[in-house]
Amino acid sequence: MKVSIEQWKQLFGQIAEQIEVKKDELSELDRAVGDGDHGVTMSLGWQAIVEHLSQHSGQDCGALCKDMGMTFLNAVGSSVGPLYATAFMRGGAALQGKQELEEEDIVQFWLTAIRGIQDRGKAQVGDKTMMDAWLPSMGALETARKEGKDLIESFELAVNAAEAGMQSTAQMLSQKGRSSRLGDRSVGHIDPGAASAYLIIDTFTNGLKQL
Repeated sequence: MKVSIEQWKQLFGQIAEQIEVKKDELSELDRAVGDGDHGVTMSLGWQAIVEHLSQHSGQDCGALCKDMGMTFLNAVGSSVGPLYATAFMRGGAALQGKQELEEEDIVQFWLTAIRGIQDRGKAQVGDKTMMDAWLPSMGALETARKEGKDLIESFELAVNAAEAGMQSTAQMLSQKGRSSRLGDRSVGHIDPGAASAYLIIDTFTNGLKQL
């Protein structure tokens, strides 16, 4: 499987569409543990990316992703802005100069992007953050590829791990951000960042299947 820059743009456009569909649900989750704006925040960032994608005429997938990172950062003021901006910029560095992506390029984009989020935010599994979805997801993706599984199956396993990680946050005590002030009251609610992380990787995988 090879992915052109136009198809790459299409995949991220589909993520933006799903964020828009689910933004109220994401904000509802955030009302239970935070300030209730996660859906709105993600919508702002992803809609800015959509606008950028429509105007971007270059042929370098890496440069495109770096531009997406800066676009997201400029649109989103909250803590999630620098995290996803770092993800796009780190992931973009792995694709520098590539006009067409091989399967391994796609895998490395995600692995590098999520390492960028962890380097920036320092969250671990169990802290009740987006990393409770992202880290198991990337672990599953990396393992699947090492075992020789094809691209789609590898991403499907990554999605399953992200969903399980997201669901696990409901039983966790929040350790990071504003929700950590809630103490025991944070238990019983899925983390909104983990929910949006699952939504992103699930939508991306569904998009890959349609290419």
